[in-house]
Amino acid sequence: MDDKDLQITIDGASQNSYMYHHMGNLQIHADILQAVDIGIGANSVLDGGLGGSVRFETKSAKQLLQAGQRFGGRIQGAYGTNSGSSVALTGYGQLSETVDFLGYYNTLSRVDYEVGGGKIEDFNGNEIEGTDGEVRGLEGDLDDILLKLGWDITPAQRLEIGYETYGDEGDYSYRPDMGLATDLAITNSLGIPLLWPTEFTRDTLTLNYDLDWGGHSYLKATAFSNISELWRDESGWADNEAFADSAGIIEGEATNTGFNILGESTLGKHTLTYGTEFNYYETDFSARYDNGSAAQSDEAADSIAVYIQDRFAVTNTFDLIPGIRFDQHDVDSAVIDDSFDEIRGALAAELKLDTVLLRASATQLFKAPEIGEVFIGAGLRDTPNPDIEAETGINTELAVGFEDAVLGADRFSAGVTVFRTDINDYIYDYAPPPEGVEARSWKDNVGDMHIDGFEAYIGYDIGQLRTLLTYSVADSELDAFTPYAALDDARLDRKQGDTISFNVDYDLSEYNLTLHWDSLIVDDLKAGIDLDGASANNAKDGFNVHNVSARWSPDAVEGLAVTVGIDNLFDEFYASQSSRTGLSLHPRFGDLYLQDYEPGRNIKITAAYTF
Repeated sequence: MDDKDLQITIDGASQNSYMYHHMGNLQIHADILQAVDIGIGANSVLDGGLGGSVRFETKSAKQLLQAGQRFGGRIQGAYGTNSGSSVALTGYGQLSETVDFLGYYNTLSRVDYEVGGGKIEDFNGNEIEGTDGEVRGLEGDLDDILLKLGWDITPAQRLEIGYETYGDEGDYSYRPDMGLATDLAITNSLGIPLLWPTEFTRDTLTLNYDLDWGGHSYLKATAFSNISELWRDESGWADNEAFADSAGIIEGEATNTGFNILGESTLGKHTLTYGTEFNYYETDFSARYDNGSAAQSDEAADSIAVYIQDRFAVTNTFDLIPGIRFDQHDVDSAVIDDSFDEIRGALAAELKLDTVLLRASATQLFKAPEIGEVFIGAGLRDTPNPDIEAETGINTELAVGFEDAVLGADRFSAGVTVFRTDINDYIYDYAPPPEGVEARSWKDNVGDMHIDGFEAYIGYDIGQLRTLLTYSVADSELDAFTPYAALDDARLDRKQGDTISFNVDYDLSEYNLTLHWDSLIVDDLKAGIDLDGASANNAKDGFNVHNVSARWSPDAVEGLAVTVGIDNLFDEFYASQSSRTGLSLHPRFGDLYLQDYEPGRNIKITAAYTF
């Protein structure tokens, strides 16, 4: 499932702004993060995402200050031979006994990376004429600033205000997710530029309140405003007189404002978790064309939810976890102007023995139709569909985990999770329209989607060595409605082949040195009908990628840490199976090889000094 089906937040602020289908739904620099809480699958009424949640938490002074320290800072520089360079500055401190602050600035210069093997190849494995191994349209500059001010009102209460501004600017390709081969085929055929001046900005303001009254009882509240803007100079269309009327400046803006409250209280054998969420999402599109004409459109949606969950300790080893949630969404878009609401429940059971954890859960799903994509018109070109329904369904999981000091290990762990997700009335954004609907495609419920699979892991830690081996597989299949019989048995385009990962870490504590190796092995995926994939050949090639790194903190310079590493150690030529892949046939452009090539070998070094 893609990022639209996840509930994504940064410090409690919603990030679900579907700006442009050729770019991701989230932009953030990893260096600013203190923690990431990933909820895989919808397993609780606490989350509203159809496929799970991702909660990003940025750094704060309270977490960075050492014991007895009033002020501190950090300077970091990084360079990669196939990625670019960056500099980050952080200052933080305790202004008084109860007030603390943090200021963070990061600037990054990104380069056009070279693919594995140094050759841009077409579907047949031949080097594409006019290329030199570099993927054009990626070079740009990124700046990220975070300011935070915290106030400990009492030992149990904290108020924190944060502001982050993120900017990304460069001459980028029109469709960066489709790969250089496709970009070249389209631009050469149309006689227009390959690169387009583009700017993306995001400004997020948050106000967080935390109350901890002991034990497992707490309250967290967040109010937020999150504004994303995308701007592109499309004057290049005038290079071809036939498209001169499309030349101009295109802008899109998406604003999320709202609040959320999460609380937990312990009452005897019951641990109650409860809360509410509200979000108002509005979008705006505008185009100012060089010929004097203009276009403008806007849409809006709001959602509110309330929920409560009870963890009931039936015995010392057995917990029963029921929950109920109410959602209401009001959608005012070109496709639909209507309200959708649902009461849904969840039930889980956990059995905790000395070394074994067993868990079974079932969670009902709900997702209202979304408003349109911002940067292609915010509904300006969408086709009305007053009969579209909300997606519903159920996610079920069965998991077992084991952990103990056995087989000679200090810590041996193993587990497996089996899951099935059923989504009724699955919405496909590019469904073939029925007779009488004048459109190339439209949004509609095309059938019931079924996703099932399992994940397994084994961990073995002994002494200074830590290892983890995982294996995962998932299949998806659409049970299509009669009007969309041609899509029957279609899989999700994000589907991956069987996936194995292996991680090894070794601490040489006597030298203050940590060594790391990780491998990702993904099997081939055979061709088959899918949703939104390549039309001529959508088979996906497997790949095997290895990364190594070492981190050293010398005794001679307290606070200094140096990390060196090599990504894609063996210079593999590949594309992630979660991105665009395969061959499509276009009536005008001919063969379009959609391979979204990943970077080849990247040797990198990072030096950070904390004081």
